[in-house]
Amino acid sequence: MHFRRFYLTLLTLLLAASPLAAQTQKAAAGAWADWETITPEGEEFTVSMPKNPTTESAKFPYHKMELNTRLYLAKSATGPVLAIASFSGIKSNPAQYTEFQRFNSYIDAFKDFFPPKVRTKDTVIAKLTLVSSRPFNGHTGRSYKMSLGELNGVVHAFVTRKRFYAVVSLNTKKDDALEEKFLSSFVLPEREQDPAKNTAANQGDPQQPGAEQTLDGQPQSAEQKQAQPQGDEGQINNAQNNVAPKKEGEPGPGGELGQPQTPPDPNQKRGPINGGMLNGKAIYLPRPEAGADANGVVLVQVLIDEQGTVIDAKAVSGPQSLHSVSVSAARLARFLPTVLSGVPVQVAGTLSYNFVRSN
Repeated sequence: MHFRRFYLTLLTLLLAASPLAAQTQKAAAGAWADWETITPEGEEFTVSMPKNPTTESAKFPYHKMELNTRLYLAKSATGPVLAIASFSGIKSNPAQYTEFQRFNSYIDAFKDFFPPKVRTKDTVIAKLTLVSSRPFNGHTGRSYKMSLGELNGVVHAFVTRKRFYAVVSLNTKKDDALEEKFLSSFVLPEREQDPAKNTAANQGDPQQPGAEQTLDGQPQSAEQKQAQPQGDEGQINNAQNNVAPKKEGEPGPGGELGQPQTPPDPNQKRGPINGGMLNGKAIYLPRPEAGADANGVVLVQVLIDEQGTVIDAKAVSGPQSLHSVSVSAARLARFLPTVLSGVPVQVAGTLSYNFVRSN
């Protein structure tokens, strides 16, 4: 008898609680059920987000510069975070720095800017791991894995001629449908071709309008310009080796009868030159992201292409547990192009990463 009363009481409580639980779940889902397509004024993108995202505009100090930032953020108490961080302030200027240098500076600023916007009470460091190159409609882009405390997800980052965009999807649990719905809705217009005058107008004159602010907020120094080897010795050797015997009846290089000098073949592929230890030659050298107990020295062999981008990296010595983070950091390093006899060449060398255990 008592058992039957207890059973009936429990069943009554469960029936009463069911509508309340369903209502709570519906309210939680409803916060993300209504989406809208936004194209904010002054921006280049279009995206779909949960209705009424939080927006803010501010100035953000980065080295000797001040970046203009805008944030479009939708976050839930249960975990999901969808956001677009928009930065501007570093001019697109091929005469002063490459697009990859500009991109890397923006990513570096984003890592400091974004975490406090999501976790305001805690000091949380964002960890970004490069996954792949991700060009989009002609714009330079990359895809990263991101972890921020208990949140994990992805960041798709793109740089246009005017702005930088980081498209962020984070969650406490895997939700492929939500991630795909948000990330796939982000659209940028096709990149227009760079005007030919951009490079020529500012070449060699850091005081020209539009070239006054480099990535560190200063004009390009004479040392930076002189950092590109010109290969005088190679030019002399080429000139000597390319003089052919005179042929009767043909004018030579000086107006005499003879064979004209044969110009070097521009399509001939040079092998990489040996650059030795390259740490001091990098214009951008991010630190590997490792724990406080990391200790040891890792050497990474790298191959740098004609534009100064690392196209191959392999750890050759040091603690095995630190190889992966060292290689990931090495792939993000950037260098000035190396030019020999007027031709850009690849460079092979080594980067050294010294890990010191924190006390």
